[in-house]
Amino acid sequence: MKAHDVAIIGGGIIGLSLALELRRQGASVVLLERGEPGRESSHAAAGMLAFCDPETPPEMQEICFASARLYPGFVRELEDESGHRVDFRRQGTIAFFRHGEPSPCAARELAADELHKLEPRLVATSGPAVFLEEQTVDNRALSSAAAAAARRRGVEIASGAQVTSVEAQGGRAAGVRTTRAFYAAQSVVNCGGAWAGQLAPIAFPTLPKKGQMLSVAAPGLLTHAIRGENIYLVPRSDGRVLIGATVEDAGFDKRVDPAVIQRMHQSAANLVPSLGEARILEAWAGLRPGTPDGLPILGATSLPRYFAATGHFRNGILLAPVTARVLAQVIAGTPTELDITAFSPARFAC
Repeated sequence: MKAHDVAIIGGGIIGLSLALELRRQGASVVLLERGEPGRESSHAAAGMLAFCDPETPPEMQEICFASARLYPGFVRELEDESGHRVDFRRQGTIAFFRHGEPSPCAARELAADELHKLEPRLVATSGPAVFLEEQTVDNRALSSAAAAAARRRGVEIASGAQVTSVEAQGGRAAGVRTTRAFYAAQSVVNCGGAWAGQLAPIAFPTLPKKGQMLSVAAPGLLTHAIRGENIYLVPRSDGRVLIGATVEDAGFDKRVDPAVIQRMHQSAANLVPSLGEARILEAWAGLRPGTPDGLPILGATSLPRYFAATGHFRNGILLAPVTARVLAQVIAGTPTELDITAFSPARFAC
């Protein structure tokens, strides 16, 4: 039986990015995905690289900044290898923070005339408007590019079968069993997102956090991403504007509620009235992988050679390149360039 160096469970952007990094270091990698790579949480996101979000836990600020710094090179590499464009936009974000709500980044407050000049169709709200040097990316195009690059680098992608367990032999992880086959590996990494906790022998406490979103046709309407108190707007270069998103504790229910979609569409129109007349192109829901303390689960587990990279909640797209970098270092047994102690599986006795 062929044994890979690393078996990765989960084909979202976290698993794909890790597979690419491990292949760069010469490891043989099999990536196991029950459906199509990049079609779960990575597909449902908005692609905001919101490393200046005041809701980011203090323990995550360093890793968010580090990943944002990696992003231009990460995107360039994926586009070069895959031939796919991922709509990496650096126009920045206009945010309306609540009074007294600090941002972890330098936020430049915008006077009314400057705000109007930047986004003439945007209606000012009661809170102060600030400009943030953030970026956005088309997360669906990013995942597609990552999957294409992974195949080109020689990652074996085994899709269409459910992973049922991580198998141990001699007191350490030895491979992954699916409904179709067993994949032997020297190391196993669980990148299963909201589903990561469903696999024996370790039950990670990942929690599905449902998010509903919609997109509308609004070419030329907005240049910058907009973050309001209860809504955000993300323009794409192809003329779409994404509107999101709810945060719901609804288990693994991914159904779309038309009333919720209509309410978000109206909230967007309250910020940019022209959006109220924009045609809805798509509405969808996805499941973000949350955790009880709001921090990701990154690192070695209690089972030797079994590792976790999950629980990224809203920041999976942003944290993909840095997660790949530090997890590859953990797997190799070398010192990590960032302190990820706060994210250890050990805090949940995993």
